[in-house]
Amino acid sequence: MSAIAQSFVEARQHGRSLPDFPGQIPPDLVTAYDVQDLAIARWPDRVVGWKVGYIAAERRDASGDDRLLGPIWSRALWNATGGIDEFPIYVGGFGAVEAEYVLRLEEDAPADKLHWTPEEAAALPARLFIGVEIASSPLATINQLGPRVVISDFGNNNGLILGPEIADWRARDEAALKAETFIDGQLVGTGGATLLPGGLRTAYAFALGRSARRGRPLKRGDLIATGNATGIHDIAVGQQATIRFEGFGEIRCRAIAAG
Repeated sequence: MSAIAQSFVEARQHGRSLPDFPGQIPPDLVTAYDVQDLAIARWPDRVVGWKVGYIAAERRDASGDDRLLGPIWSRALWNATGGIDEFPIYVGGFGAVEAEYVLRLEEDAPADKLHWTPEEAAALPARLFIGVEIASSPLATINQLGPRVVISDFGNNNGLILGPEIADWRARDEAALKAETFIDGQLVGTGGATLLPGGLRTAYAFALGRSARRGRPLKRGDLIATGNATGIHDIAVGQQATIRFEGFGEIRCRAIAAG
């Protein structure tokens, strides 16, 4: 496991791609999180939040998890400027953008609470923002190989662009939160907060519970990118994405080479 973690860390630090998964794929999600924890310990930055990714039913294991987590780093968190913001992807690896609704905790979660319902999660104070996840890995086949591989490499995350706040989100009908994504001016995806089963509250509950069971209970100020709201959209260096959140603004960004 240590060698796998080190391979991903070194590839990311030097902006290199990996031709194959660097070792034996972990047998289950819990072991994959062990790999992720080893990589987190080697990465020279501070975790400021977590991306939540959805796991298709046919790719789940005995844990029963329908989602997964990957760290968001402080130096890979950017505030949208209103202009065209640049973000890094790994040349020869995987690169994509995802429209995201992003929660920011306003209180610490109780460390001893290991399981959360969506209703319990919604009662823990948090603010909601629009955002864009940068999904990128040195391994081009990361999503094809499945969630155990995705978890092993930081959840396939390489950054988060944070946009304006959506005020009073709990009082809103999540079905009314709509988004669309364009790549180089072409519409590539539509959806919103309810694109993924359970919506924002279910993603929030998962992040709280899985983090606590990993011994990493969430704290005030932590971010949760709740999952792709219009799909996962491949992007190459030089291409520009525009993500529009109906009624709440848009984020424009351009891919550059990581390294």
